[in-house]
Amino acid sequence: MNYDAKLDAALQRLHDEGRYRVFIDIERENGKFPHASWHKPDGSQQPVTIWCGNDYLGMGQHPDVLRAMHEAIDATGAGSGGTRNISGTTVYHKRLEAELADLHRKEAALLFTSAYIANDATLSTLPKLFPGLIIYSDALNHASMIEGVRRNGGAKRIFRHNDVEHLRELLAADDPQAPKLIAFESVYSMDGDFGPIEAICDLADEFGALTYIDEVHAVGMYGPRGAGVAERDGLMGRLDIINGTLAKAYGVMGGYIAASAKMVDAIRSYAPGFIFTTSLAPAVAAGAAASVKILKQDQALRDKHQEQAKILKTRLKALGLPIIDHGSHIVPVMVGDPVHTKQLSDMLLDQYGIYVQPINFPTVPRGSERLRFTPSPVHGPDEMDKLIRALDELWAQCALNRAELSA
Repeated sequence: MNYDAKLDAALQRLHDEGRYRVFIDIERENGKFPHASWHKPDGSQQPVTIWCGNDYLGMGQHPDVLRAMHEAIDATGAGSGGTRNISGTTVYHKRLEAELADLHRKEAALLFTSAYIANDATLSTLPKLFPGLIIYSDALNHASMIEGVRRNGGAKRIFRHNDVEHLRELLAADDPQAPKLIAFESVYSMDGDFGPIEAICDLADEFGALTYIDEVHAVGMYGPRGAGVAERDGLMGRLDIINGTLAKAYGVMGGYIAASAKMVDAIRSYAPGFIFTTSLAPAVAAGAAASVKILKQDQALRDKHQEQAKILKTRLKALGLPIIDHGSHIVPVMVGDPVHTKQLSDMLLDQYGIYVQPINFPTVPRGSERLRFTPSPVHGPDEMDKLIRALDELWAQCALNRAELSA
């Protein structure tokens, strides 16, 4: 077996399809986000503005977050020193879990090293706790949820994206006595559309199912204290398990679930992805706790974030650029071809100093390739003007289609 030849062939397929991913070496500069330096392959550097980051609110450089991290690292050192069960639980982890439980008005919360691991570990563990469990999963759920459902060895049903009637049909067709769980998201990050939380909770009540919601792209940004779309809509108490991240709006790292004390206790006791993983560094936990606490009280920052998204979408629509607008903070500009998407990304970076990563298959379906912009409160008018001019010029230069403008 020529293993190198197999690797060459696998990589060449990605090149041929125009979806080979290239790391862009970005150095963020403290206090200047979204501005950064691009370390180019030739060794030179070029100033860039980041338009695709997940640090949605700029909290990764908030002075109070940095102060908390410095204090923790000075007090405890770099790492946690072990798993949560073996020397890796500190006062910083407990404080953060308490902040998160309070945020979601749940009895308890459980930290993981990422929201991906939180989804995968929790969803793959639930059938151990509820033998015969059937999981009903939205067709566009994140890869981490898909992986957790796939690995758990239990029964699964995939319902069409946000199709409550299809979900009802699937629930009605199964044994009424079987344990059930519905897994879905509040904000789907590629199109920026919202999940029908209330309708799904109604079905869960009717069919005796548990509910599992991924609020990764909503925590910090929606609701009066930043607990997510479910909090905004007054539905948080109807959800059994809430998954969130500390790496997006909160600007640090890590993931978590919030649920009843019994549910959290069972997951921490049975999930290999939790049991056998070194815990977050205390400094990371301290910074995340500070960020969560700050955003519980900063509605003005959330309002500014939504305003920025609305402004960008309005200006892109005025140019006739084909965007998807479901009313969230996600701003996808559709291109529809992997090669063209990569070329646009490269030209924006090289010619205009604007960094936005191409989004290609398998992250999105073939034919729906796009550039996904994530405006933040720290993107000023000058950055916005520069982005609009660049996109207008490139759309004309590349002879790309523009959307029909409504009268």
